[in-house]
Amino acid sequence: MTTLQMYSAPWWARNAHIQTILPTFLPMPLPQYERERWETPDDDFIDIDWVNKDLVQQPNQRLIILFHGLEGSSSSPYAKALMNLCHEQGHTGAVIHWRSCSGEVNRQAIFYHSGFSSEIDWILRRMAQQFPHTRRHVAGVSLGGNALIKWLGEQRADANAIIKSAAAICPPHDLKAGAVALSKGFNQWVYMRNFLSTLKRKGLQKLTMHPNAPIDAALIQRSQNFFDLDNAITAPLHGYKDAEDYWARASCKSFMRHIQTPTLVLNALNDPFIPAESLAKRHEASTHVHLEYTTAGGHVGFIYGKTRVSLSWLPRRVMRFFETHSGETSLTE
Repeated sequence: MTTLQMYSAPWWARNAHIQTILPTFLPMPLPQYERERWETPDDDFIDIDWVNKDLVQQPNQRLIILFHGLEGSSSSPYAKALMNLCHEQGHTGAVIHWRSCSGEVNRQAIFYHSGFSSEIDWILRRMAQQFPHTRRHVAGVSLGGNALIKWLGEQRADANAIIKSAAAICPPHDLKAGAVALSKGFNQWVYMRNFLSTLKRKGLQKLTMHPNAPIDAALIQRSQNFFDLDNAITAPLHGYKDAEDYWARASCKSFMRHIQTPTLVLNALNDPFIPAESLAKRHEASTHVHLEYTTAGGHVGFIYGKTRVSLSWLPRRVMRFFETHSGETSLTE
């Protein structure tokens, strides 16, 4: 089913940009993280920030694994909100940092992108092998949600041996539509400039570390949007012909019909990054996918409360979905 009524924005925060920007400025305690570094199969590394890692070996412990969005981290508002809820409820949480997003640049020329499902695959398989008695659920936000859906569609029924359920929060179903949306007006001047400030620096840093990497330094310097940036960095570094090829092959919409694991796909219809018309229709997703499109929420905003504002709605919605698909009694009502 497709649900439109579950989330209701405060009257003063129905504007998409307020919903998207305000969470960054809301005070929220940083979870009690414990950092661990994993070496990757290709001689690189990722950093994981854990919550309640000391409880992970308990029988049937719920393990919530989070893949963050573009240039996000364990300090992103949605990550702190979900991990604080894990801590509060006694679950183990793990925020997986994409390569270069934990505060230290990674070793290899590649770093991460919306289609990096191979990274998700080895991480989740290692989680399953290392913590076989846990009830594993995985969430992905924005870019992380796109890559997660792609992985689920590629793995099909095999994913069910690795995780119980999944949630993709504000994934860009069509990467080209998102790139177009972020190349115009307010979106370009605020959100795109913010992304460019770090991605340009990382791209040029990669070229310094790997002089023979197929990166176009001149195009990076003059990049104004994802058309430029994905042609300059993402596509050539990660085996795509160009930005158009990357967007076509990595967009998650085409993978939804193959998913065989219970999966929540949550998007806001007023998301400034993702045009509503680009979202998957019911016939484009398998019956295992729950499409939930709220009228408001912005991009990973979902500000909640009329007088006392919080970000509590999103993590509780995700956790309710995980509970429904793990045979546990709800603790979040």
